[in-house]
Amino acid sequence: MTAPRKIKIKLKAIKPRNPLVVTAALRKAGSHRKSEKARRVADNTALKKQVPGT
Repeated sequence: MTAPRKIKIKLKAIKPRNPLVVTAALRKAGSHRKSEKARRVADNTALKKQVPGT
């Protein structure tokens, strides 16, 4: 009886990600003003403060 053959699998080398892109993506600037949702919530809370009995 002969020994079974070993199969060698060759994997293609994966190109590494650019580490500079990750840091640049994290540094993306956002808007410096409140969002519409935050503005609506602030308006609703201000209105509730003005209305007596609530």
